[in-house]
Amino acid sequence: MRKISYKRIIEEVSKMVVDTAYYLPKGVQRYIRKSYRIETGLSKKYLGIILENLKVSEKEKLPICQDTGLSVFFVEQGCDVIIDTGKYKNLEEIINEGLKRGSKKGFLRNSVVSPLERKNTGTNTPGVVHILSGKKGMFKISLLTKGFGAENTSRLAMLNPSAGKVGIEEFILKTIKEAGSLPCPPVFVGVGIGGTFEKAAILSKMALCKIGEKSVNRNWEKLILKKINSQLKIGPGGFGGRTTALDVRIETFPTHIAGLPVAVNISCWAHRFGTITL
Repeated sequence: MRKISYKRIIEEVSKMVVDTAYYLPKGVQRYIRKSYRIETGLSKKYLGIILENLKVSEKEKLPICQDTGLSVFFVEQGCDVIIDTGKYKNLEEIINEGLKRGSKKGFLRNSVVSPLERKNTGTNTPGVVHILSGKKGMFKISLLTKGFGAENTSRLAMLNPSAGKVGIEEFILKTIKEAGSLPCPPVFVGVGIGGTFEKAAILSKMALCKIGEKSVNRNWEKLILKKINSQLKIGPGGFGGRTTALDVRIETFPTHIAGLPVAVNISCWAHRFGTITL
C-alpha cells in the first residue's frame, strides 16, 4: 500500500492544466508538420499560421487557442493506492482544485457554465472526471482539453448489429462530412465502439488520448483515415486539400447481442492532452 498526498495531486494537476493549454504535444505537432509538407495554396498557408501560432504560444506562454476548453480527466488508480484527501471530500474535488488553480495561474478563459441558467462558475470547474481501476501501484491522470467547436460536432449512433464495419465507416464519414469546417480541421478522430450508450462515448474520448500510440486496430484506422481524406476533401480550415483528418483512433468494448453503439469524438488540430504518473 502507498499513500499520495492531496497537495501533490493538486500541484501536479495545476501544472498539467497550464502546460496542456500552452504546449501542444510534440507528437501532435509532427502530424501538423506532415500535413503542411503535402498541402498547397490556402490550406498550406493556414497550416503555416498554425505552426507559427504554436511557436508564439510556447515562447510567450500563452494559450494555444482562446477556447481553453472543458477539461476531461481519466484517473487510473490501483487498488493498493490510498489518497490522503485532507480537507477535501474525495479525489474528484482534489482534481477540480488543481484545475481551478491551474486555470487561474495560466490566465485561462473561464468557459464553464450551468447548462440551463448559463451562469459562469468563474473557475473553469468542474471538469469531467472518470475514475478507472488501474494496475497495482498505479496512479495516473490523463487530461483531455475539449474545445467545443469540435465537441459540438461529435456524434453517437445506436447502429443495428447488421451494419457491421461498413456501417461504422459510413457513420464516421457522415459525421466528419457534416462537421465540415466547424471543428477547425485538420482534425483528430476518436471512435468508441461497443458497450452501452455512455460507454461508447467514453471510449471515443479515451481513443483520443492514445494518439501516437500503438494500436491493435491500426490497419483499420489507417483505412478509415485514407477514406476520410480521399473522399471528403474538406481540408485544413475547410479550404480543401489532402488533409481533413490527421489521425483516427479506435477503442472497442464488448456489447449486447442486439446492439452496436458507435461514438465519434472529434478534436481540432489543437489536440491538447497530457498525462502525469505519481
